[in-house]
Amino acid sequence: MGEKLKKGQISSLRESLFKTIFESDTRVGKWFDIILIGSIVISVIVVMLDSVESISAVYGKLLFSMEWVFTVLFTIEYLLRIFCTRKPVKYATSFFGVIDLLAILPTYLSVLIPGSQYLLVIRILRVLRVFRVLKLAKFLGESDMLIQALRASRRKITVFVFTVLTLVVVLGSLMYVIESRENGFTSIPRSIYWAIVTLTTVGYGDIHPKTGLGQALAAVVMILGYGLIAVPTGIITVEASSLKQKSSLRTCVECGSENHDRDAVFCKYCGERL
Repeated sequence: MGEKLKKGQISSLRESLFKTIFESDTRVGKWFDIILIGSIVISVIVVMLDSVESISAVYGKLLFSMEWVFTVLFTIEYLLRIFCTRKPVKYATSFFGVIDLLAILPTYLSVLIPGSQYLLVIRILRVLRVFRVLKLAKFLGESDMLIQALRASRRKITVFVFTVLTLVVVLGSLMYVIESRENGFTSIPRSIYWAIVTLTTVGYGDIHPKTGLGQALAAVVMILGYGLIAVPTGIITVEASSLKQKSSLRTCVECGSENHDRDAVFCKYCGERL
């Protein structure tokens, strides 16, 4: 009897923590997320200030202490998230689960690898939870649609990327033959680098053709670059237009997944009733 009561208390505690940590429908849950986001922003500012030599020289110890305080707090929060989730592995391997872990690891690694604490700026990615707090379901739905469109068009994008790679190899090799070493094109890989920079319209200017024929080829590559930029955009746009859907911020208690259809009865990821 006592053991059942204890299990019931643990289950009740997990459910209460889940609503507070993962949901923002309740007053407590909303304040939890707001305080969490504020702490994340402050902790990132602390890391950035610590990288400024003049500030670090004066307030280095204070910033170091604050950094560890935030890390301990975020560690406790991460463990609580694992505790109140029915499938800890599912959460730990999810996007936010990985980000939450990466947000605390650099401080501990800095004990062994000096300077790694500056990687803590990755914590800023945790601020993405602000979309849920402010009920910006429309934005989350659009991001979900964009991800689906990218997945649906991955084969076309792969073919496009291989085509571009083939193109830059050919163009780079041609430029190497035309310009030769004397004009800065010292090897085919370096010439391919030039072709990539020119085709993507970046144009660093560290190497450039000097002969008339080379400049003519460069002009062709530049014009070609503008056309190629539109190709992946068009592919993704077509896929996105066929994947329009309305999403909600309903969160599955079982796996913690969001963005379910408004009329969904079961979780589309694990099958749990919503």
